[in-house]
Amino acid sequence: MGKLSTHVLDTMHGVPAQGVRIDLYLVQDGQRQLLGHAVTNHDGRCDQPLLQGADFTRGVYELVFHAGDYFAARGVQAAEPRFVDEVALRFGVADPGQNYHVPLLVTPWTWSTYRGS
Repeated sequence: MGKLSTHVLDTMHGVPAQGVRIDLYLVQDGQRQLLGHAVTNHDGRCDQPLLQGADFTRGVYELVFHAGDYFAARGVQAAEPRFVDEVALRFGVADPGQNYHVPLLVTPWTWSTYRGS
């Protein structure tokens, strides 16, 4: 069985991003359904997979990373409104038997992602 996981790297400071809130949604017919929340640990990862087993199905998902709040808590001064605030990553899961790892590399001014395994 596959699973969905993530981690967040603070590339401004060169450290794992601890304390980032992440919201997970299932997207169907243009509507988002909240599946749950997680907060990154000291290694920038979630303590458990976001989805796994029978809960991890084929479909479209969205992860929303509350990056702006993370940087504000670190004392980073940013213009208002924030340039990077909530980072929403929408992606498709074609084969839930595989592992989908969706990391976020982020600063207050840029972000990047890729599909890991």
